Amino acid sequence: MQLFNRYVSTRSLTIFAGELLLIFGSLALAAMIQETPDLAANLWKIALVTVICQLCLYYNDLYDLTLVHSNRELVVRLLQAAGAASIVLAALYSLLPQLMIGSGIFVSALFVFLVAILGWRLAFNQVTGSLKLEERILFVGTGETARKVARQILDQHDFPYRIIGFIDHDPARVGERIVNPAIVGTPTDIDRLIRMHQVDRIVVGLSDRRGTLPVEELLRAKMAGIRVEDATTTYERVTGKILIDDLRPSWLIFSDGFRVSRLTRLMKRTIDLTLSLVLAILSLPFMLLTALAIWLEDGRPILYRQERVGENGRTFVLSKFRSMRKDAEKSGTPLWAKDGDDRITRVGGIIRKTRLDELPQLWNVIRGAMSFVGPRPERPYFVDELSKAIPFYQQRHAVKPGITGWAQVKYRYGSSLEDATEKLRYDLYYIKHLSVFFDLTIVFDTVKVVLFRKGAA
Repeated sequence: MQLFNRYVSTRSLTIFAGELLLIFGSLALAAMIQETPDLAANLWKIALVTVICQLCLYYNDLYDLTLVHSNRELVVRLLQAAGAASIVLAALYSLLPQLMIGSGIFVSALFVFLVAILGWRLAFNQVTGSLKLEERILFVGTGETARKVARQILDQHDFPYRIIGFIDHDPARVGERIVNPAIVGTPTDIDRLIRMHQVDRIVVGLSDRRGTLPVEELLRAKMAGIRVEDATTTYERVTGKILIDDLRPSWLIFSDGFRVSRLTRLMKRTIDLTLSLVLAILSLPFMLLTALAIWLEDGRPILYRQERVGENGRTFVLSKFRSMRKDAEKSGTPLWAKDGDDRITRVGGIIRKTRLDELPQLWNVIRGAMSFVGPRPERPYFVDELSKAIPFYQQRHAVKPGITGWAQVKYRYGSSLEDATEKLRYDLYYIKHLSVFFDLTIVFDTVKVVLFRKGAA
């Protein structure tokens, strides 16, 4: 399902809701056993602790079921999250003792909800596995698009999909392995396969549909209540990005999304100004220390100013703290930063990892050239080169660029054509589903990226 314009699997939401109740219930039970006075008045304190605990679970990727698919991984991440929650609460209680529920209640509840969460996860996996709750998918087509979507489904564990097989026009290929599942029939076998395997969804991944699309069979399936959808739509839901390799302009034109109302623009601008001003004030000491560190190591200039492409292709001057040597582009040709780039100074390496180099961009947000959330602004030279090599690349300029964004929190810094293509997939997804709530979830994810130093080159 879609939550805040992001596709979230029902499995993840169910696990999240179950653990919310387990943590809250464990804390309330511990408070009752210790006969905490006026328990009803302290429920908001229990709710606060519950939120902090679930934030720690989230920031340790316990709701990314693709990462947490083994019992060992579950136990390790669960203990890490419990340790982080204990540290956060200890710091919070030392600063604001009045927030404590009661002496020792969290410690008493900690063991209970750790065991309860572990048991809940194991029971959930056992029940969903034994009841065969997977959604059975039949692919029509065996081209690269169909294969890519199938690989993605096989590699992730968030969505309970099971691939029955592929349909191909050539009867001689039946039984041939594609990715992992095999070709199980031709278009004339679709009706039989639906009945035999109780197919729930048909994914059409044909590169060229002229004269090859089994219209009659797909219509019968649709009328029988089976979901029939394009492979691009399936890929978008499973990955949170748009598959551009075989994308038709008609799909962009006729698909839902890619519309931003005036109210959304106004609310987005209000949030941009609020976040930028608050962050600028809070980060002022860090900016002064960063400027001093750059000056002591490599002298002036402190800031790195560079022309970037913004909304609707308009250029603007972007300012960042300088993280490279002064002669980083002495050849005169723009170069991408790469992992282990020897042009990055020691201070530069630190401020890139901690994102401190991005802070001067707050000025670009305040004056309206950028948004707090949006695609990463690129240099005109790279935009020209990438537009020639990557289809639909110019469409990322339909919105203002951002300090952070969907591509920035989901993918590494990027220093190649392949990286730029992958980031464009995320950028187009963001533009299609742009909303204020989506922006806020990206800001929320950005905190995790900064804390755990992911994504920076």
